[in-house]
Amino acid sequence: MKIRNIIIIILALLVPFTVQAQKKNKVIKKQPPVVVVEEPQEDPRITEMREATQQIMFIDSLVVEKNLLLPHIQLHPESGKITTYDQFFHSEGHDGYVFVNEMGNKCYFSDENDNGRMRLFTSDKLGKEWSEPALVKGISEGITEANYPFMMTDGTTFYFAAKGQESIGGYDIFVTRYDSEDGQFLKPENIGMPFNSEANDYLYVIDEQNNIGFFVTDRRQPAGKVCVYVFIPPTARQTYNLDMYSDEKLRSLSEIRCIADTWGDGKERKQALERLKSTPNNVAQQTKSEINFVINDQVTYTSASQFRSPESQSLYRQLTDTKKKLSEIRSTIEKSRTYYVKANAEDKRVLRTEILDGEDEILRLTAQVNTLEKKIRNAENIIINPSK
Repeated sequence: MKIRNIIIIILALLVPFTVQAQKKNKVIKKQPPVVVVEEPQEDPRITEMREATQQIMFIDSLVVEKNLLLPHIQLHPESGKITTYDQFFHSEGHDGYVFVNEMGNKCYFSDENDNGRMRLFTSDKLGKEWSEPALVKGISEGITEANYPFMMTDGTTFYFAAKGQESIGGYDIFVTRYDSEDGQFLKPENIGMPFNSEANDYLYVIDEQNNIGFFVTDRRQPAGKVCVYVFIPPTARQTYNLDMYSDEKLRSLSEIRCIADTWGDGKERKQALERLKSTPNNVAQQTKSEINFVINDQVTYTSASQFRSPESQSLYRQLTDTKKKLSEIRSTIEKSRTYYVKANAEDKRVLRTEILDGEDEILRLTAQVNTLEKKIRNAENIIINPSK
């Protein structure tokens, strides 16, 4: 009996150890760590810039090859001239641009400095020679590269594209003004949205004679392409009322997602398009030695002397004359429309006939221009590629 009791006592003492051993052998599954994904924070400068988006009416847009954007900038000769560095200085492989004022005696252009970065220079024409280029003073603070210059006819307000501390992505458009007392420009200011973005925003040009602006950017474009926007330059800076627009709508306007959203009732846009049609389209420049005539995807002529075919040389002279007539008729029609508003009943009847006849002539001459350009290309391509 005593032996039995001793065995029971021993078994009772062993039970806790067995349970403890089972607990130690139990596998505890670990829970996967909680991953916290932090949303990227927008640059505060971009947010601030979006909230101050300027109200601009964009009347048209066109996607073109970046190296062929200048023919689509229809700048009146009295507002100056824009050309490439290669055309102006008769070089090759340079990415710079040149602005020449309406008098043809002062230019601003971009060129590489000793560090290989694009900088802006200026030169004056003395007699028949251009002076030694001088670095544009006052705009280097916070600017690492600068290109695409344009000076307003006041000779003071200066626009250009630049990369640097104040740029929100690639090239941005900046404006500065010349301080005649100090003999240099003031610190440049970023002109903000909708003109600037996180992409490259290249060229800002104002045709003061026709109250038309041109703006070039590569936002939302494939490599090698840019979009040329045509807009109405504002007389004063006005921004959108933040209480009247949702965040998404303001974002759309700041990024120029849909130019139709800026048209309003369309009347002002229609008037601007009429002014655009009557612009000389650089005919005065094209009649000189410097031209920009695309022969094919690889060849663009920059001088009338480059035409090899006698036929194309003759056709090009016809093309120049036709474009000149087209420009004159458009200018005449625009003046007739302006006078029509104030004219009496009899004069309106006469003007109406003149305007309708002029519009028919514009259609005829436009078709003639297209035909001549096609004939010129065909004639030149036969010589350039005789096997094709």
